[in-house]
Amino acid sequence: MKIALVGIGKIAVDQHVPAIAASPDWELAATVSRKGSVEGVEAFTDFAAFLTARPDVPVVSLCMPPVPRYAYAEAALKAGRHVMLEKPPGATLAEVHALTALAAAKGLTLYATWHSRMAYAVAPAKAWLKGKRIVKAHITWREDVRRWHPGQDWVFEPGGMGVFDPGINALSILTEILPAAVHLTGAELTYPENCQTPIAADLTFSGNVTADFDWRQTGPQTWDIDVATDKGTLALRMGGNRLEIDGALMAGENSIMGEYPALYAAMAKLVAAGRSDVDLAPAVHVADAYALGRRVIVEAFHL
Repeated sequence: MKIALVGIGKIAVDQHVPAIAASPDWELAATVSRKGSVEGVEAFTDFAAFLTARPDVPVVSLCMPPVPRYAYAEAALKAGRHVMLEKPPGATLAEVHALTALAAAKGLTLYATWHSRMAYAVAPAKAWLKGKRIVKAHITWREDVRRWHPGQDWVFEPGGMGVFDPGINALSILTEILPAAVHLTGAELTYPENCQTPIAADLTFSGNVTADFDWRQTGPQTWDIDVATDKGTLALRMGGNRLEIDGALMAGENSIMGEYPALYAAMAKLVAAGRSDVDLAPAVHVADAYALGRRVIVEAFHL
């Protein structure tokens, strides 16, 4: 099936393009970007022009930042195209609800992707936790924004998510593996004095669940989720790609390259079945953090 990739930035080049190229389900038929392109693929700089010129492309995958994404998704759905959304699915919950309703009215597929849920050890972790009582859980998600978003100032502008851009990946795993839902009860959000979004966050949830997000860590990156249960302890490392039970390695994979191929395989199945998949649970936690969060202002930060 032909697919168009919209927004040819770092994540598209590093993950989406290789995943599509390796997929037996998809052919990258077009790209839309103000600057980026993929060799050998027809490139557009205007989305409306693409929709007019390529009615033969039934699916679009949107990889641009969340703030402008709604307009593109709405236009694609109105033009009869199935839509795949990079995480987070939108800048606000309301706009994703609107897209969900539009997709349903048009009989089209809308897929809000959470790539970290496709990490190697997430499904085994979910299976192990089933039926167990959670005693406590803690997320440690610390990385270097300069490494992953070089020069991308939009991450610190309104709608750019700040540290929740990576942190929502952890929340997508948490909401997938826990046997019972939790809700946010408190948050402390750390803002550099020159930024509109936080660079760090400490979160407290019901059920004795906590989280520590920080975008200032240099050197080795930390993407860990530790869960103590009434029947042992579980640890997810490497962003959900390594599983330890009571300290013993049970499943391990050092690469995250399998996550995006799994997303595109899922999208193919959704389109074939005429279904949508829009789970907003991770985004709800982020919205709640902004609603309940106490602001702490620190020194300026520059990419």
